[in-house]
Amino acid sequence: MKSDDKLTDVMTAAGLNLIAQALTIYDADLRLVLCNAPFQQMFDLPKALVTPGASFEETITHLARSGEYGDVADVKAFVAERVLQARAFEPHYMERTRANGRTISVEGSPLPQGGWVTVYTDISRTKQQEALLRARSDALSGQVLAHAEELSATNRELAAMNTALEEAKRQLILSEARTRLTTEMMPAHIAHVDGDARYTYSNRRLASVMPGRPEELIGKPISEVLGPQAYNCVAPALEQAFAGKLSVIEFTDEASARRIRGAFTPDTRGGVYILSMDVTEETQNRVALQQTHRREMAAQVISGLAHD
Repeated sequence: MKSDDKLTDVMTAAGLNLIAQALTIYDADLRLVLCNAPFQQMFDLPKALVTPGASFEETITHLARSGEYGDVADVKAFVAERVLQARAFEPHYMERTRANGRTISVEGSPLPQGGWVTVYTDISRTKQQEALLRARSDALSGQVLAHAEELSATNRELAAMNTALEEAKRQLILSEARTRLTTEMMPAHIAHVDGDARYTYSNRRLASVMPGRPEELIGKPISEVLGPQAYNCVAPALEQAFAGKLSVIEFTDEASARRIRGAFTPDTRGGVYILSMDVTEETQNRVALQQTHRREMAAQVISGLAHD
């Protein structure tokens, strides 16, 4: 297994080194997790700063002192500002001209577990084409050319935003899948009904809590799903939740002869979250304890009378 993982790491690194863009991944502590060879080549970095664990702050300090950002009067303040911006972990896109005259775009996207991934692209040729168009297009007005350049830059920003949105969408889908898996493993029915008392979500556990009920509930009214007897039992608690008040009840489901505990929690949009649990065994144990306690009390009374 370890050899397979090592081979995968080698192949991944080889693939990242073949792409034209420079790429870095820093963790939540601003320590380097991964970078490719173009990153080191683009910024002429020493090996220590492209080794996993390298400090983001030290890398920015090195770049500032080497003239990457032009003439920086106060390197310490400049680095502190960059570190503060990095710790915000916000998606960003920018274009800047380097000290060597080349222009790069910098696109950063935060990671769900903290940290971020950044892609650096050399867009010098694109900028040169824009400059050439301006120089040779005397027939075009300056306003039209400016608009064309602005549109080109906007398109690049939109492409960067789309990448960030796609990643956010992917993470949301994964998060939703994990949440659904977790709720479906719980020994309780978790559901949500809207203001019309129709199901908008269910973890498909109702049939295991209250046998005889359907598994597919979305869009169906709760009164139809539960049936007249059970619905009449929960209706007062449901109405209280619709009115904004949390309510917890217990009732016997005659169809399954089970004792059910239901918690009804209002949401902020006029709907209600519902948690239903089978507490039949718990209720039986509670009744048995009460009966045992009564017998003990009766025995003590009888014993006292006998002494008298």
